[in-house]
Amino acid sequence: MTTDFRLTEGRESAAVPERTLAGRTLLMSGGSRGIGLAIALRAARDGANVALLAKTAEPHPKLEGTVYTAAEEIEAAGGKARPIVGDVRSEESVAEAVAQTAETFGGIDIVVNNASAIDLSSTEDLSMKKFDLMNSINSRGSFLLAKTAIPHLKASDAAHVLTLSPPLNLNPAWAGKHLGYTMAKYGMSMVTLGLAEELREEGVAANSLWPRTTIATAAVNNLPGGEQLMARSRKPEIMAEAAWTILTADPREVTGNFFIDDEVLQARGITDLSVYAHDPSRPGSVGHGPDDLELDLFLDE
Repeated sequence: MTTDFRLTEGRESAAVPERTLAGRTLLMSGGSRGIGLAIALRAARDGANVALLAKTAEPHPKLEGTVYTAAEEIEAAGGKARPIVGDVRSEESVAEAVAQTAETFGGIDIVVNNASAIDLSSTEDLSMKKFDLMNSINSRGSFLLAKTAIPHLKASDAAHVLTLSPPLNLNPAWAGKHLGYTMAKYGMSMVTLGLAEELREEGVAANSLWPRTTIATAAVNNLPGGEQLMARSRKPEIMAEAAWTILTADPREVTGNFFIDDEVLQARGITDLSVYAHDPSRPGSVGHGPDDLELDLFLDE
């Protein structure tokens, strides 16, 4: 399903409020770096409140940023931040994060399921420890965070659950390539599918957002061949702008969608996406040529 996000663009009417996240409260899993931090900073530029539930209290040897440095960036961008060290896999930790966020900011308007683990090993090579990690963070963590925040979301007049997960593409090629990871990511997408229907009458939106291309993050850079992949990726800011577009939409009109980042921006009339190319010499389209961008997982040609 696609939505014309231009419906409220450029209309000067008291009945159509300005699109903004000012004063809104987001609770995000992860967010110390990468796409999550980009989404948080875009919200902060509006003057939003952002609570981050993350495990990264100390710097990681291969990944920049902690929940505390992210909070500093959010404050510098114009928002208010609440860093919360915790684990999205733990019921107690999630319950405490929800309580702290609501107590600090007076409620919760938006949940962003950003935390995710990845291992693209084949079924035979994937350890059950890694399988359990991916499914407990990706599927269970998204379900748990959204579930725990529902009472606060129901009290908001602009409630959204945004999950960074792919369309439910049943092309068997994807499960055949990396079954464990596919199960974990599709579990996140099922959270969107189910909550959108379950909470529709309550006015709580649930949507998924996925990038057309690979995104230039530290996690991508650390993959085998990461340097070459980074050159064929887009910046996290394209996901941030798409997320902002979704989260400022009317939750009663925009729910149950599996959005692709560039389609969201194009629906707003933003057609020049070269600014989001990680490598300015390769601002091209998706494909397999030397100057093309890399199509992300779970998207067919």
